Amino acid sequence: MPKLIRLYIVNVSIGFVAAAVFVGMLLWFNVANLWHLVTHSDKGWLAVLILWMANGIVFAGVQFAIAVMAMKDDDDDDDDQGGHGSPVMQHDHVAIPVRADGDRRA
Repeated sequence: MPKLIRLYIVNVSIGFVAAAVFVGMLLWFNVANLWHLVTHSDKGWLAVLILWMANGIVFAGVQFAIAVMAMKDDDDDDDDQGGHGSPVMQHDHVAIPVRADGDRRA
């Protein structure tokens, strides 16, 4: 399996596990009386499933983004040398006066 596919699957799985923990904590601490709403409805399991899937998509995306941004580049481009040491061309900016006649609105 390619490394990128493996990285994606692992991090999406971590995100969905984190979402399951989050939804479990929402139910355990009865945030917004969610435990009562879920347990006293015949479609409560569907609400929990949708809540877990929606949070899973968000958590998985964030987890994968963190993993990608944390990857170290093989090139050592960040040697803090500040470029080639040659100064950038600097131009003298001169103000050019422009005459505005009256009020010309189209």
